[in-house]
Amino acid sequence: MPFQFSLENHHAGSAARAGRITTAHGDVLTPAFMPVGTVGSVRTLTPDDLTGAGCTLVLGNTYHLSLRPGVETVAALGGLHRFMAWDGSILTDSGGFQVMSLNELNRVREEGVEFRSHLDGSRHLLSPESAMRIQDGLGTDIAMSLDELIELPAPIERVREAVDRTLRWARRGLEERARLREQGRGQMALFGIAQGGTDAAERARCGEELLAMPFDGYALGGLWVGEGRTLGLEMVERDCAAFPAEKPRYLMGVGHPVDVIEAIARGVDMMDCVLPTRNARRGTVFISTGRLVVRNAAYARDPRPLDPACDCPTCRRFSRAYLRHLFLAGELLAMRLASVHAIHQMCSLVREARRAVAENRFAAFRSTFLEKFHSRETLAPAASQA
Repeated sequence: MPFQFSLENHHAGSAARAGRITTAHGDVLTPAFMPVGTVGSVRTLTPDDLTGAGCTLVLGNTYHLSLRPGVETVAALGGLHRFMAWDGSILTDSGGFQVMSLNELNRVREEGVEFRSHLDGSRHLLSPESAMRIQDGLGTDIAMSLDELIELPAPIERVREAVDRTLRWARRGLEERARLREQGRGQMALFGIAQGGTDAAERARCGEELLAMPFDGYALGGLWVGEGRTLGLEMVERDCAAFPAEKPRYLMGVGHPVDVIEAIARGVDMMDCVLPTRNARRGTVFISTGRLVVRNAAYARDPRPLDPACDCPTCRRFSRAYLRHLFLAGELLAMRLASVHAIHQMCSLVREARRAVAENRFAAFRSTFLEKFHSRETLAPAASQA
């Protein structure tokens, strides 16, 4: 099979590790941050922008792509890679998060999730089997099992019910992939998703049963939905300690730099989130020392790049003053330039973390990063504002 994962180094002072995922579309060095290409595009960015940032794996959204343009259209045009002109690897989610988040438009039953399209109100059923067929039709490299995500806090009975259904759906998804492979299809890797919210016992039970199934990797689901960083990281540490070392671990929906580094320290290999680029399109970016709101008046005459320590195309050529001007003028170029920096910054951060693991200095790297990175806005010195 084209999918492989190998560990290259393990940091002695933490659970951080450096590895390599191999798919039919090349190697992905881990830890890896995945930009989110919801409808087959990372907003405002081209595939060349992603490659230039060092990105090798992007995330596609099964729910949105299945509704528009439709899996049949994507398949007829050569699959998602060719459709979006992306030569690297693609991971697609199962669509479960999207239909669960649209709770006014869906109804969960054992067969799957019945929902109404947010586009035209048409009715659809997403089942563990159809999620596999859709992702196979898209031609993804890594597919995700359909799971049931619930809002927190929730009664323990509701948490157990969702875990039970997630496990039943996981088995059905694996069985469907096996049927597809009998037909010469279904060559994508498949990850199971651990649920259980913030209940340690339920997460442990879910993880234990998933480990008995032949998944190619494991995802940590149901976190970063309002439970707070401390509790979320506690669940990450527990989950990663239970997952096998020889398979990749994917923490879903995490994109704040502090969370990313802390997750890596606990053994996470892959992460994704819309946060960096969504914030960037609104004029807020992460830089090496924290958060910068480039729209603020403090940067009206600031000649410095967004991040003097960054070598992305935006930081090499443009000033904070110019970016602020573009945002205030409503120019689309502002969103694009800020997004270029946002993706470059995240991909560079995980590359630096990987290098630190490989060189057995991750503890020092982590300490320096956390000391330098501040949660409040990074303001320009008074002298440079004149």
